[in-house]
Amino acid sequence: MVQSVNIGRSGENLAVEYLKNIGFQILYRNWRYRHWEIDIIASKNDKLHFVEVKTRTSSCFGHPEQNITPRKMQYLMNAAAEFLYQFPQWKKIQFDALSILLEGKSVSYFYIEDIYL
Repeated sequence: MVQSVNIGRSGENLAVEYLKNIGFQILYRNWRYRHWEIDIIASKNDKLHFVEVKTRTSSCFGHPEQNITPRKMQYLMNAAAEFLYQFPQWKKIQFDALSILLEGKSVSYFYIEDIYL
């Protein structure tokens, strides 16, 4: 469990740097409401992005993005609804996923914009 938490935390740190490098402003990390969590909330071009980050050290059991289940998406949408209730100034929103694969010293990113399951 500790190792998976460390991998997840490393992935989120890499995700923040990746998103900054492609022009995003990071607003929140690990924003929580009740038992729901949004990994990264960022903005770009007046649009709010709710980003789910998935990190793996191997693709033996599939790519990281394949672990975003319909239930996880529902939790993400529930959390986003609460966020928008608290911060109603945002009119344009989007759900994204950032898949990070850490294999040895190699890091690969797969950014999926505007996802719905």
